[in-house]
Amino acid sequence: MPVDPNALATWANAITVGRLLLSPLMFLVIPDGTSGSWVAFWLWFALSASDGIDGWIARRHGTTRSGAFLDPLADKVLILGAMFTLVSRGVFWIVPVVIIAAREFVISIYRTVVGTRGTTMPAIRSAKYKTLLQQLAVGFALLPLTALDATWLWKALLWGAVVLAVVSGAQYLVRSRVGVPDGATTHAM
Repeated sequence: MPVDPNALATWANAITVGRLLLSPLMFLVIPDGTSGSWVAFWLWFALSASDGIDGWIARRHGTTRSGAFLDPLADKVLILGAMFTLVSRGVFWIVPVVIIAAREFVISIYRTVVGTRGTTMPAIRSAKYKTLLQQLAVGFALLPLTALDATWLWKALLWGAVVLAVVSGAQYLVRSRVGVPDGATTHAM
């Protein structure tokens, strides 16, 4: 059964809000140092998987304007919060995390400006891959099996996410100069 695009109370939105509300707990269970933690890893896995689940539900039942706002917000809070927590715990280096955070800030402002013109900006493929690499980098940094013994893995994923953050950010900005970006839809205001 399709949902009203203006609806607030949907299953997809409930999962997204749950992800937002559980994010602070995620940050609290991230351990100091690079030893990893099964609790942190499994909570991270559940929260990251819930991103795919709410997206699947939204595509199946229909997207909402509130979901289009809440889902990227939940992603940013969860991912950037975990990354900055890992920086504060001495696991991640701050430089790649700041690059990713700066990209998120710029693109969020861009989406807000574009949104005031009645245009929605769905995520482009490279941005979705960026999010996946970010989730994997955090996950492998938390997983006790790879936290110490395969630091090269999560560091490579983190730097891959940086590359995709810069590439996808540039793609969004280039598309803005061309006019209505690919995949964007215009709504009457």
